[in-house]
Amino acid sequence: MLEIRWHSRAGQGAVTGVKALCDVMAQEGKHVQGFSVYGAEKRGAPMNAFNRISEEEIIDHSKAMIPDYVLIIDPSLVYTDVFYDTNEDSKFIVTTHMSKEELFEAVPEFKDREVYVVDGMGISTAEIGRAIPNTPMLGAFISISKLFGIDEFAGSMEKLLYKFPQPIIDGNVKAIKRAFAEVN
Repeated sequence: MLEIRWHSRAGQGAVTGVKALCDVMAQEGKHVQGFSVYGAEKRGAPMNAFNRISEEEIIDHSKAMIPDYVLIIDPSLVYTDVFYDTNEDSKFIVTTHMSKEELFEAVPEFKDREVYVVDGMGISTAEIGRAIPNTPMLGAFISISKLFGIDEFAGSMEKLLYKFPQPIIDGNVKAIKRAFAEVN
């Protein structure tokens, strides 16, 4: 079973990202779970969201997990405890304008981890017109996890976004593809 924990602030699209990943994976015949945990439902408040993806039925409905991937979509959250319940195999994908070296200097705990960085805020602002980095984070995740090819995933996401105006759909698809290519 693949387990993913998202660190975000309310309003940055983590819950939507979790649901979108679940929808795409369910279309592929996988068993999925997606849920979130947050306190006051206030824009900007720190929150977590979670995915589970499996070939088998998922019977664990707890929020307890040792995530395979930790997606940090708000750059300021790298200074909080994003390492809880992880192990040496947990991979971190961080939205930041910093290079890996700058991130390691700012948060030395990342030095001993498998870390990838992508400027999800910059990509989403440029491609979508708003700093909502959920779709760039999905592009980065797909690049690192290799669960899908980028064209297949972007096509599935485009179908999921059908209710939005075409410029929003196009912007999100561009953001996904850019993050897929730019994560390092």
